[in-house]
Amino acid sequence: MKKALRVRFWLETGTAITTGTLFMITLVSHNWIEIIFNFDPDQSSGLLEWSIVGTLLLATVTLIILACYEWRRALAIV
Repeated sequence: MKKALRVRFWLETGTAITTGTLFMITLVSHNWIEIIFNFDPDQSSGLLEWSIVGTLLLATVTLIILACYEWRRALAIV
């Protein structure tokens, strides 16, 4: 089955892991953006951080769903 999995599956899975990790980091530590870039674009309102959390969550869920479709496609071929 490993040969039936396309590169697309591995890219979606790797990107989902990355976005999921960034989601968890942003959820736990909201001010990592200000710490790393030394810039506070939302003047400490937290709007930017919550927007990033929502976007990363949406991206992670979407990528997981797409990877599941690829996995099922590979199972159907084998």
